[in-house]
Amino acid sequence: MAPTYITASSAITFIMYAWDKHKAKQSVNKKVTRTSERTLHLLALCGGWPGALIAQQLLRHKSQKKRFITVLWVCILLNVVLYFFALEFLGYLEIAKVSL
Repeated sequence: MAPTYITASSAITFIMYAWDKHKAKQSVNKKVTRTSERTLHLLALCGGWPGALIAQQLLRHKSQKKRFITVLWVCILLNVVLYFFALEFLGYLEIAKVSL
């Protein structure tokens, strides 16, 4: 279930980055509504961080803004920590230790 959720949320996050990149290019010529950085961070925090990292690299979007990158890595760190706490809570880490 977790891999499906992460894949779906990553795909949604990637699409939102692509959409915002498209709108950013349009904003050179006219006023457009863009996706807020807060929304992009919330998507990453909700499990879409792999899609955010892929979009940053492939699309070169939000890859130069230091503050944005710092907040994104905080979201990633929180996801990883919460994932391992969940594994520990559910007993999966204990099973892995015993089988080693």
